[in-house]
Amino acid sequence: MLPVNISNLQANSPGRLPFNSHDGTLRFALDFLVPETSSVFAAADGEVVYVKRDSNIGGPDRKFWNDGNRIVIRHTDGEYSAYEHLAFNGALVEVGDFVSQGQLIGYSGNTGCTLCPHLHFEVFVDPVADESEGTTVRVVFVGFGEQRYGEPVTRLSLMGK
Repeated sequence: MLPVNISNLQANSPGRLPFNSHDGTLRFALDFLVPETSSVFAAADGEVVYVKRDSNIGGPDRKFWNDGNRIVIRHTDGEYSAYEHLAFNGALVEVGDFVSQGQLIGYSGNTGCTLCPHLHFEVFVDPVADESEGTTVRVVFVGFGEQRYGEPVTRLSLMGK
């Protein structure tokens, strides 16, 4: 399922779809242009393994690279999903919590290295030691255009590493 309510996607989001503006290990990350404090939902069931919520700064400069508030969930298939640029204290979960697909986990913001409020979403494998990040993999949201919030959109899916 989508990590945001589709009705919150901003009209200036290309085709109202999430878009990719990343390269390197983040090349498959997606950005959802949504207003600050939009609800963020778990895309799939899993265990919360990383939470950062204490940043209240951000901007379009790499000096803010490590200042994005972030949640990472480990899924049973070995993939991880990450949700970044959350609002200050916008994470509603703790490390060790088990979450269900569609569960409200936080609120979007504009923290970290960012040009505008949005939710950065990624699925990754090969995590670093603290499981906060890894190498992104392609994500497919089946039937994205026809779905409404609350309906399962997809299972997180590898399409090749």
